[in-house]
Amino acid sequence: MGADPQQVIDAAPAGTTFCFAKGVHRISRAIRPRAGDTLSGGPGVVLTGSVRLDGWKRDGGRWVVRAVLPAPYQLKGQCEDNKTKPCQRGEQVFVDGKHLTRVMSLEQVKPGTFFGDDQANAVYVADDPDGHEVEMSRTPTAIEKSADDVTVTGLTIEHFASRPQGGALQVGRGWTVTANEVRWNHAVGIMVIEGDRAELSRNTVADNGQLGIGQYKSAGVRITANLVTRNNTDGFWIADWESGGIKSTRSSGEVSGNDIVANRGIGMWSDIAEYDRRITGNRIRDNAADGIRYEISYQAVIEQNVVESNGFGTGRGSGGSLWDGGGINVNTSSGVQVRGNLVKGNRNGISIQSRTRGDGPRGTYVLAEVVIEGNLVVMDDATASTGVVENKGSPTKAGAVTFRRNSYQIDGKAADRFAFRGKTMTWNEWQQAGFDQDSISS
Repeated sequence: MGADPQQVIDAAPAGTTFCFAKGVHRISRAIRPRAGDTLSGGPGVVLTGSVRLDGWKRDGGRWVVRAVLPAPYQLKGQCEDNKTKPCQRGEQVFVDGKHLTRVMSLEQVKPGTFFGDDQANAVYVADDPDGHEVEMSRTPTAIEKSADDVTVTGLTIEHFASRPQGGALQVGRGWTVTANEVRWNHAVGIMVIEGDRAELSRNTVADNGQLGIGQYKSAGVRITANLVTRNNTDGFWIADWESGGIKSTRSSGEVSGNDIVANRGIGMWSDIAEYDRRITGNRIRDNAADGIRYEISYQAVIEQNVVESNGFGTGRGSGGSLWDGGGINVNTSSGVQVRGNLVKGNRNGISIQSRTRGDGPRGTYVLAEVVIEGNLVVMDDATASTGVVENKGSPTKAGAVTFRRNSYQIDGKAADRFAFRGKTMTWNEWQQAGFDQDSISS
């Protein structure tokens, strides 16, 4: 393809396959494919949303380049630092491909950081840029969801200044997105928006500033065999604002066979009116918050996942109680089956929460018909527990939650490692409360 991919696309009929040549393609406006188009690449094919920063001048103990920032735009996003809110701005700076950390004042600039001064329209760094390639992400989106049934394959998509909750790669209805590497974009790497029947497979989605993969109002989506790792590099709120590996809202479909590893947030999060969701056969480990969270939603199967060493991130709103979650967290949802999972060495084991959360499209959000069955739960930390917590306005109804045929490995039967109705319990007390009466503990 030439310097402007859109001109080539517009000159061909819909349903054409377009192959990008090996090399770096600087994208200054989002590519808009037509129905049935294929955008393909291969090793060494890179789409970047960055521009080179040249013309640096010495400024005391720093270097500065001017007139490079974009026009002001609306800011949003909840940051771990909720005072200066550094996560809200989209531009990132890279020196020889290395991501610099944004600081929010000129006085904070030190090696490995940058400051974007919007009022002066200037970018400052501490290290001499002479002899180095310095780039700044500027274009918000690589590919827009402009038509149905598009295929995107074999591309590296990096350094796009995607806005919070916005994707560098937008995915629409019937899209196939396979074997791409989507990395170092400011907000979401891949965002499925009203993309019924989309399929995402065998992609590496890494080091994006907020979230690896997002899904919104999209039915029957399949997210399979992807590596989703090290996302939330730009400091979005770890505990509770759409940061980490995968988050889906008002959608359905399958999330299976993925490696969701070392994200600074929740590993896999279904939130708000999810339905008919299957989360199966994933390896979810070392994420800063919950491994899996299923929140104010309906009808799900969470099955045969390995959920290990999640929930040990620290920060605003993080903690060790069951209110803060666990390896698997079911929050005020109904019709959820959690079965056949290995839940090992997480901050907590399985956390079931009943809160007052209002109404959704399929009825009031309520904890009901939740079955926890056939799981192996290893609680090998002194603070780890499993159980049910509730607020005063939403007491757990009798029979709403069933624990059965599970196996637990804990420090001892005398330890208070379970909880129900505001009380911590030993294994024996937990069984006397009606849970896990046919399960074993060792």
